Amino acid sequence: MHVGFIGLGSQGGPMAGRIIDAGFPTTLWARRPESLERYAGTAAKVAASPAELAADSDLVCLCVVGDADVEEVATGEDGVLTGLKPGGIIAIHSTVHPNTCHQLAEKAAAQDVSVIDAPVSGGAPAVAERRLLVMAGGEPDVVDRCRPVFESYADPIVHLGELGSGQTAKLLNNLLFTANLGTAASTLALGEALGVLPDRLTEVISRGSGNSFGLNVLGGDSGLDRLADLAGALLQKDIRLLADLTDRANFTGGAVLDAADATLALMKHPR
Repeated sequence: MHVGFIGLGSQGGPMAGRIIDAGFPTTLWARRPESLERYAGTAAKVAASPAELAADSDLVCLCVVGDADVEEVATGEDGVLTGLKPGGIIAIHSTVHPNTCHQLAEKAAAQDVSVIDAPVSGGAPAVAERRLLVMAGGEPDVVDRCRPVFESYADPIVHLGELGSGQTAKLLNNLLFTANLGTAASTLALGEALGVLPDRLTEVISRGSGNSFGLNVLGGDSGLDRLADLAGALLQKDIRLLADLTDRANFTGGAVLDAADATLALMKHPR
């Protein structure tokens, strides 16, 4: 399978590297030429546009930031759909609204192109260890065609169901993570006020029933300023998308959405 990869940032860059190392013929495109420098001397080809990349690919992986980026790269002038041949596949690794996946799939179907959503979790360290989590949504046979490529950097690859279900699962995961960040930070601050040092309390809770990934990300820091700079805007985006899904479903987000909103407020990135 010939693979095209667009979105060579902190997450997508290592993923593309694993695909290349696994021996898949790979074509890359990036808005910023400096993003391509790390691949000099590899077997990867560089395309002049998304359309040129797509024309050389059976599978195009998108790992760009948000909904507008997916739409621009896939359907814009010289976009992926301009060059992808019938039978091709677009895999959306970005975390976006499920509706974005459906809208792209509708346009792609007119060209006999398939779309799956395949958002990821775990970051660059997980890619290096081939244990990135892929949450896939779409037709089972199309997901299965992509598995050999995904397996170059991911384990497990979980098929959630129909198109968009991977995005919904990723947004729910990020909702709970955001809520856990705020409750953990508040717990550490409360402990400090009651005379227990945050790093000592983290050691205790991390070995107890109150442990969470969010607690360990804080690393004994009872504040969220550092994480707000790194991830506040992205978490804000994801919680907004999830809140829209709950509104469309006429369902309340309940305690977990309330806690996530409180976290975003502490990060100074209110929903």
